[in-house]
Amino acid sequence: MSPQRIRLLSAGLSTLVTLGLTTLPASAAAPPQPALQHGPTATQPTQVLFDDFNYTGSADPRLPQRGWTVRSGTGGPGVGGATWDPNLVSFPTVDGQQVAQLSAQTNGTPSGTRQSQLNTGRKFFEGTYATRFHMTDAPAYGPDGDHVVQTFYTITPLRHDRDPDYGEQDFEYLPNGGWGEQANTMFLTSWETYQADPWWADNTSTRSHRSFAGWHDLVLQVANGRMKYYIDGQLIADHGDKYYPETPMLINFNHWFIDLNDAGPERRYHQQADWVYFARNQVLTPAQVRQQVDTHRANGTEFIDTVPAT
Repeated sequence: MSPQRIRLLSAGLSTLVTLGLTTLPASAAAPPQPALQHGPTATQPTQVLFDDFNYTGSADPRLPQRGWTVRSGTGGPGVGGATWDPNLVSFPTVDGQQVAQLSAQTNGTPSGTRQSQLNTGRKFFEGTYATRFHMTDAPAYGPDGDHVVQTFYTITPLRHDRDPDYGEQDFEYLPNGGWGEQANTMFLTSWETYQADPWWADNTSTRSHRSFAGWHDLVLQVANGRMKYYIDGQLIADHGDKYYPETPMLINFNHWFIDLNDAGPERRYHQQADWVYFARNQVLTPAQVRQQVDTHRANGTEFIDTVPAT
């Protein structure tokens, strides 16, 4: 994979120690892990995260209270000199529902490039991850053609080069190609580890070459040594073996540029998430995920987090 695929993000996140709303000492033992439950025989999930993204903006105090971090400053991934701008994280109403909108904006120069990221604390491991995600093939305004990345993924901070406890599972949509692709490509990638300089990566990836513009249900099952990636109920990728994660992870959304075209008019791209859901130690089908989300919404639940810190 291209050297542009540098995962400095992980190093930047390695300073995050907040696990949800609680910080545990390093010596604290993780709670025992119950057996993973599957499909129609699974009990009602009791350790879940559900967020309907009903916030006033990136400065809403409920975001950090609920374990979310809106990234600021600089650092990878992406273009050196670009800025992670909290102002590009917003919560507009779309079709009657508030959504989390993450934008990426550039004029083709590093100083004129702004990106966005929203992530949880590190306490998620085996179970089912899901979001309803809106991707775009063209900017909201300005000329098209940038190598932009629209993402939903899990990640463990990298402590050092080739850290064996690193883990990452990605849904990454490249509407204009990149990393050797010339057109719309969805990368579903599972990571064992990497080092940034010189670039070296140990991962496995499945690619889907088509447009994913519009709303899609993304579901990731992490259980029994396998990571299964679903899009709109269809199994697209099944990874495992050494790529299976070993440690708790963050849930992350970000929107960023791999590289830059020539300087020119400003352009801005949008991605949106309608909701995010996680069920700990439960393997839920995509249909079961939607049932859980629909139930929470019918009950008027905007946010719930019963996932314990690990």
